[in-house]
Amino acid sequence: MIISSWRNNWAELTTFFKYPPQIRKIIYTTNIIESYHRQLRKVTKGKAIFPNDDALMKMLYLVTQDVMKKWTGRVHNWGQILLQLWIFFPDRVNSYLP
Repeated sequence: MIISSWRNNWAELTTFFKYPPQIRKIIYTTNIIESYHRQLRKVTKGKAIFPNDDALMKMLYLVTQDVMKKWTGRVHNWGQILLQLWIFFPDRVNSYLP
């Protein structure tokens, strides 16, 4: 079953390999997302009930704002990665370049 799935979806699977190793690492690395989810769980775990959905959304918004202040890490070789992304996606990257 797995082999037939690979064969049927080979064109989509091989698309990943057309990118340089630095871009592939950013695509498959989920550390940032996992860290963010851990922060959200830490805040919501202690509270079993929220008065309404707006209260939950406000709390998640405030946690997100706090987490974003702490994100100071840099991506290794970001300049090179940005140039590679510009080569593959010039129309998307141009709006973010000075």
